Amino acid sequence: MEPKENAINPDFLKPYSPQDNEKNLYKKWEESGYFNPDVCIERGITASDAETFSIVLPPPNVTGVLHMGHAAMLAVEDLLVRYHRMLGKRTLWIPGTDSAAIATQSKVEGEIYKKEKKTRHDIGRDELLKRVGEFAEASKDTIISQTKSMGSSLDWSRYAYTLDETRYKAVMEAFMRMYDAGLIYRGERIVNWDPKGQTTISDDEIVHEERKEKFYYLKYGPFTIGTSRPETKFGDKYVVMHPDDARYKEYEHGQTLELEWINGPITATVIKDEAIDMEFGTGVMTITPWHDATDFEIAGRHNLDKEQVIDERGILLPIAGEFAGQHIKKARENILEKLRSKGLLEKEEDYTHNVSTAERTGEVIEPQIKAQWFIAVNKKVEFPDGRVMTLKERMREAVEGEEIKIAPDRFNKTYYHWIDNLRDWNISRQIWFGHRVPAWFTGNEVKVQIESPGEGWEQDPDTLDTWFSSGLWTFSTLGWPEETADFKTYHPTTVLETGYDILFFWVARMILMSTFLVGEVPFKNVYLHGMVRDGKGQKMSKSKGNIIDPLDMIEKYGADATRLSLVVGAAPGNDVPLSEDKIRGYKHFANKLWNISRFVLTNTEGKKDIDKSLLSPRDQEILDGFYTVAKEVGDDIEKFGLYLAADKAYHYVWDELAAKILEESKPILNGDDSEAKQARQQVLIECLIGSLKLLHPFMPFVTEAVWQRLPEDMKDTEFLMVAKWPTKN
Repeated sequence: MEPKENAINPDFLKPYSPQDNEKNLYKKWEESGYFNPDVCIERGITASDAETFSIVLPPPNVTGVLHMGHAAMLAVEDLLVRYHRMLGKRTLWIPGTDSAAIATQSKVEGEIYKKEKKTRHDIGRDELLKRVGEFAEASKDTIISQTKSMGSSLDWSRYAYTLDETRYKAVMEAFMRMYDAGLIYRGERIVNWDPKGQTTISDDEIVHEERKEKFYYLKYGPFTIGTSRPETKFGDKYVVMHPDDARYKEYEHGQTLELEWINGPITATVIKDEAIDMEFGTGVMTITPWHDATDFEIAGRHNLDKEQVIDERGILLPIAGEFAGQHIKKARENILEKLRSKGLLEKEEDYTHNVSTAERTGEVIEPQIKAQWFIAVNKKVEFPDGRVMTLKERMREAVEGEEIKIAPDRFNKTYYHWIDNLRDWNISRQIWFGHRVPAWFTGNEVKVQIESPGEGWEQDPDTLDTWFSSGLWTFSTLGWPEETADFKTYHPTTVLETGYDILFFWVARMILMSTFLVGEVPFKNVYLHGMVRDGKGQKMSKSKGNIIDPLDMIEKYGADATRLSLVVGAAPGNDVPLSEDKIRGYKHFANKLWNISRFVLTNTEGKKDIDKSLLSPRDQEILDGFYTVAKEVGDDIEKFGLYLAADKAYHYVWDELAAKILEESKPILNGDDSEAKQARQQVLIECLIGSLKLLHPFMPFVTEAVWQRLPEDMKDTEFLMVAKWPTKN
C-alpha cells in the first residue's frame, strides 16, 4: 500500500540512519534525567518503595579507549539496566573511571623522557603527579564520550573516580580499619618485581608467556642440577633434596661439602626438604632464596641465608664477581662460557616453559625480597557480623553459601581453586601516582596514621595497589564510609558484570574488602561475559590485523547493531566470535524494525483500547503469541540467559511479526470487513508497541527513535526508556 499523505512522521519515508539519530537521542535521554532513579521517583515513573536494581560499572582506565571487551560489557549491563528500569524498579547504574596507576604513570613518564630526556626523579614527585593528573583528566573525557556512544544509561550525576576525594576517604578508612585489626602488616617478603616499571605487582598482574629457551645441566660437586637461569646461581650455597629420595640417602641434612663453583671454591650445605619434586630433573637442586618464591619458603623453613644477586634494574651485584655490573640479559652467554671452560656445564637442551611477565610493561618478572605492605589472608579476624574466620574462609563461604551466585556456575571451581592457593596480598607499589600509604617513618620507628605525626616524619613513598581502591568500588561509589541514603538503599548491589578474565583481579578482592569492611557481600550475582574474538574464534591482536574497533562499527552500522552482535550467541562465560558481517546483519535488522513501524503506522489509525468482542480467534492467537514471547524474553533476562532473550526477541520480530503477521494482515487491512480491519489494526499496534518495548534493552536507539515518532495517543510515556515492560493484562 502507498503511505497515506501526512499519515505518519515524514522521517519514516526514508531509511533509518543511526548517524542522524543516536547522538541526539542520547542527549535527550541525559536531559530527561531518567538515568537517575531519584528523578524517576520524583516524576512518578518509579514508586519510592519499589524494589532496587543496582550495578556499578567496572571502571575503564582513564587512559584507555573503547575496545570490544568494553563494548560487550556495556551492551550487557545496559541491557540489564534498561530491562529492570522498565519493570519499574529503582534502577541505579553508577559510572566511574579508574586511574590505572601503573599504566598511566608509565605512559606519562615515557612521554616526558621522550621529549625532555628526564626521569621522574629528575622532575620530582609533585611535578610528576601534576602532569599525570592533567593527562588523566584529559583522557577521562575521551573514554566517557565513547562509553556514551554505546547508549549506556548511566547516572552521570553519581560519577566516581578511583582517585577523587570521596574515594580517598574510603581508601584511608579501609586501610586504617584493616591495620587496626591486624590484617595489614609490613614485612620483608619475596615479591614480584617489574624491572621496567620499577614497582612490585600482584600475582594476578602477571602474564605467563610460553617461551622456548635452553635448560642447562650444571655440575655442582657430586650432583647435577638443572636451571634455565644460570645468571642467578652465584649465591647458591645450599643443595636441596627430598628426605625420601633413595638416590641421596648417603647425604645428611646439614652436611657440608667443598666444591668448585662459578667464581671459585665454595662450601655447600645439604638441605632435606619435602618441597622437592623427586621426579623433576635429577631430583636435587640448589636454591636462590632472594630470587625465587619457592626457594624463599625453603630458606624460611630452615633459617637459611638469603643473598641478593640481581638488583632492581636487572644488574648483577658484586657477589657475581667478574660479572658484576652486567645486565642479566647480556651476562648469560658470558657466564655460560665460563661454566664451559671450567667443565661445569654438562649439557643443554631445548626447553619450553611459562615465563612470568608484567601485564603492563611486558618485562620479565624478577622476584626480589623487599619490605612491603601486605594483607594477611590467613589470619583469623572478627567480621562486623560477628563471624570469626580468615579472609580466605569468608571469601569461599560467600559463594559456597550462595550469598553470591556466579553465572555460569562452572567458574565456582575456578574461584575456589584460586582462593585455596591465595597468598598474602602485596598492596604496596613503588610508583607515585595513586593513594599514598598512610605510614610515616623516622629512623626505625613507624607510625600508621593518615596525618603526619609532626616534624621529622617522612611519609612512605609507596602507593597502594590500584586493586585496593577498586576493591571498595561497590560501596565507595555509594558514599561509604558515610552511612549515605544511597549506601543504605543500593548495597549490596544486584549484579557485578565483568569479563571472566578478572574474576580474581577484581571480583574476589571486592568480596574480600566488602565482607570485612561492610559486613555484607558486595553483590548478589556475578555475571561473567566471555572474550570477544574474531569471526574465526581467534584472539584479536594488532599483529594478526583482526581487531574490530567498536567505534568504527558504531560509525558504520550504529550502536544498536554493534550491541546486538555482542549479545546474540554470547552465552555467559563463553567467548564471542565477532565479524563485521555479523554487525552488518543487525544493521539490516534495525532497518527492518523501522520498515515494520512504517507499515503499521501507515495502515492504522491511532491507538484504541482493544475491543475484545471484535477479535477473531487468529487475532487473539497473535496477541497471545506476542505476550508468550515477551514473558519468555523477560524470564531469560532474569536468569541471565541474555543471549537466549536476544535471539527470541529478534526472531519474533523478523520471522513472526514481519514475515507472517504483517503478510497475512495485508488482505484484511485492504478488505471490506470494517470490524475485522479495525480488530487487526488494534492487534498490529499492540504488537508494534510491544515489540519496541521488547527490543529496547537490546537496541535502545532505533526503538526510541520509532517511539519518538509515534502519534501521541499511542504512547503511555514520553520516553520509551521509562515505559513499562509488556505484560499480558
